[in-house]
Amino acid sequence: MKISYNWLKQFLKTDWTPEQTSELLTDLGLEVEGIETYQSVKGGLEGIVIGEVLTCIKHPNADKLKITTVNIGEKTPLQIVCGAPNVGAGQKVPVATIGTTLYTEEGDPWTIKKGKIRGEESHGMICAEDELGLGKSHDGIMVLDADLKVGTLAADIFDIENDQVFEIGLTPNRADAMSHLGAARDLKAGLVQKEINLELITPSVSAFNVENRTLKIDVDVKNKDLAPRYCGVTISGIKVATSPAWLQHRLKAIGLSPINNIVDATNYVLHDLGQPLHAFDAVKVSGNKIEVKTLKAGTKFITLDGVERELHEDDLMICDAEKPMCIAGVFGGIHSGVTQSTTSIFLESAYFNPVSIRKSAKRHGLNTDASFRFERGIDPSITEYALKRAALLIQELAGGEITSDIIDVYPKKIKDFEVRLSFENTRKLIGEEIPKETIKSILASLEIKVNNVTEAGLGLTVPAYRNDVQREADIIEEILRVYGYNNITTTEKLNASISSTTRFEDYKIQTIVGNQLVAQGYFEILSNSLTTPNYVALSEQLKDEHNITMLNPLSNDLSVLRQSLLFSGLEAVSFNIN
Repeated sequence: MKISYNWLKQFLKTDWTPEQTSELLTDLGLEVEGIETYQSVKGGLEGIVIGEVLTCIKHPNADKLKITTVNIGEKTPLQIVCGAPNVGAGQKVPVATIGTTLYTEEGDPWTIKKGKIRGEESHGMICAEDELGLGKSHDGIMVLDADLKVGTLAADIFDIENDQVFEIGLTPNRADAMSHLGAARDLKAGLVQKEINLELITPSVSAFNVENRTLKIDVDVKNKDLAPRYCGVTISGIKVATSPAWLQHRLKAIGLSPINNIVDATNYVLHDLGQPLHAFDAVKVSGNKIEVKTLKAGTKFITLDGVERELHEDDLMICDAEKPMCIAGVFGGIHSGVTQSTTSIFLESAYFNPVSIRKSAKRHGLNTDASFRFERGIDPSITEYALKRAALLIQELAGGEITSDIIDVYPKKIKDFEVRLSFENTRKLIGEEIPKETIKSILASLEIKVNNVTEAGLGLTVPAYRNDVQREADIIEEILRVYGYNNITTTEKLNASISSTTRFEDYKIQTIVGNQLVAQGYFEILSNSLTTPNYVALSEQLKDEHNITMLNPLSNDLSVLRQSLLFSGLEAVSFNIN
């Protein structure tokens, strides 16, 4: 998972360096495996300065070249040979000085050197926008604002995004941390233990307002076990276009390709708050009705990637009155998505059953940003808030009006978890006593509510988004990771109990025999007990009816228990020969 440092600072106004921040995140259990630099313009325009063309004359030995003298704020103007048709005296231009590294469109570096062009010396280069990475045009050099000061660094003029991106090796239990908000929550808790109290700044949705009710789309959730909460709203009068630079920079920094302002807004909120969303073209919603249901096995459905898939009877689908439009929580359909001609949308925000999403994603071999979160369990309480956040962002980017009330189908509220914590058990598991006030401070920083306090322990309420914290041991682990494993003292002595066993236990006999065989030149093979069902057809001694099939296999090649050692042995031999 990628987390942008600049994005993170929208939630926490920290002055810590990326290195300090990554160290604390790792201590908190969000292990930072690496930090990479993101620059919206590769090279950051380093070595590029604003110059003024003083003179411009025709090159004596080339019809299409000109010799210029350019003032870049140093004592002596530079002589630069330029082939752009639009260069002229009096212009303010970007100049790449000697030693500057520029990059091709493919990202390959090349360095500006002093040289001779058709017999005339050239001490730099006047640049076009594509040569700087500021655009695609190569029609001529960039001609800048005449008011710019000569010698100014180009990086100070243009809006360059420089960011540090953390690659976090997220463990499967930490569904709550699969967003910038989630990482910021953890970081805030860690900073509290260092006596740094920062406000967690969440985006306001107070400006959300229903302008009119001209486009109502009804929602019917037929399977409430698979879709415990489903929200939606319509937005009309939008204009699909390219996203602004700031949004593109945010998405590119974490490895996403911008598509358009509507899709980018939903992707932004997904990585911002951890809530996947989906935008349907409202015109394509037949009957102005959304039905959340399963369909009969074998139903054909074409997904966004153009692949026709056969649905399973347990796949939860988002349908209109006539047809399926989306595999819920996994992947959209090819015919219902937002296009350049879209003017109104139905925006979906939901909480789907994690097990159902995980099975559907595996059945169809799909792994999307949405399914990655849904199948681990997202925050059921953030559904409506994220919908409002996305709607406001879409209005900011694409205009339009909110043209319906929010539909929120939430028949049975998902409750927070009640857990009892014993101070004595906390001491035993951690190995030393942590002050009670420190424990309460840590729990408060993690948004775990203390309901009652006794001499023996605490009665706690854990928010529903922490679906990995439902037992006392989980609470103790939370206390320990925020308190800091590094802060637990270790003894200088190591005590161990040595048990007495007889020489000829089964595993010892196996080891002795194995060592003897290896000494005689044999090789030991330890292979997977899972294999492909196709091997049954290769031997008359193996029977289909004897196959023991995995309920949830990783792949077809590892879907049954092997009936014979022969084929996995041959696989090892084949691999080693090759």
